[in-house]
Amino acid sequence: MVFGPVPSRRLGQSLGINNIPPKICSYSCVYCQIGRTARMQIKRERFYDPEGIAEEVETRVKELREDGERVDYLTFVPDGEPTLDVNLGREIDLLKPIGVRVAVITNASLIWDPDVREDLSKADWVSLKVDAATEGVWRRINRPYGALKLEAISEGMRRFSEEFEGVLATETMMVRGVNDGEDEIERIADRLSSISPDISYISIPIRPPAEGWVEPPEEESINMAYQIFSDRGLKVEYLIGYEGNAFAFTGDIREDLLSITAVHPMKEEGVNELLRKAHAGWDVVRELVEGGKLVELEYEGGRFYMRKLPGVGRGGS
Repeated sequence: MVFGPVPSRRLGQSLGINNIPPKICSYSCVYCQIGRTARMQIKRERFYDPEGIAEEVETRVKELREDGERVDYLTFVPDGEPTLDVNLGREIDLLKPIGVRVAVITNASLIWDPDVREDLSKADWVSLKVDAATEGVWRRINRPYGALKLEAISEGMRRFSEEFEGVLATETMMVRGVNDGEDEIERIADRLSSISPDISYISIPIRPPAEGWVEPPEEESINMAYQIFSDRGLKVEYLIGYEGNAFAFTGDIREDLLSITAVHPMKEEGVNELLRKAHAGWDVVRELVEGGKLVELEYEGGRFYMRKLPGVGRGGS
């Protein structure tokens, strides 16, 4: 039930908690790395003993501390939907005395339920999935349990955002030909704006998905989504498979460019400024573009650079 800690750009050293048996979920997302959902449900139930979970976590944290290891978050990130666990709130309460912040990564499908919102409100950091803003796209990408209603979920997110005192994140998984069109991205951005998250992540499928036809979008679509989200006043970052050095300056201009552009696109002016500080020339950028590590993109008259996405067949312009 406990695994890690796993290094995470979002959460530092994260000790995972698997509070749901695989794979019980309210969605059967086309991109899910665990595969198709074995048992779909929206009825909450008891799966494991809360005291047993807390004891296992406490033991593991103690072992890690004795070994000099750091744990930044205890993260509910199971092989299913964590809020299906009717004891989620109780488990968070039992973990609080350990003295490590608690995070929950949820698909938000049950957030219309006041009891779910109350349980999630006990956490320090919560991530909500927002892959779509229109019914057809939502049903195609997330394949929800039949009784779920997108508008009820959206209203539940809005209410939760008003009540929650911790850090609120959102994550949007983009799939080529499904939710990467400009109209849907605009609608998703509007929906995100209505809940004012502290940060919004854009991600792509980087592991084998449940459905073989699933592919990541082109870099142009990712950059467009970033710009549209930013135009709404959202703080945006990529989650595209490069966790390691995304926030660090190494003194190696090539590594710095790749690290920064793995998190967000850089405008041409920003690249010039970084090169100036590193006493380097534009030949560094040309080398990275020609080597297939960096992609040059155009958006609304501006030139941007981002790290080449894993699994994408071609680059930008």
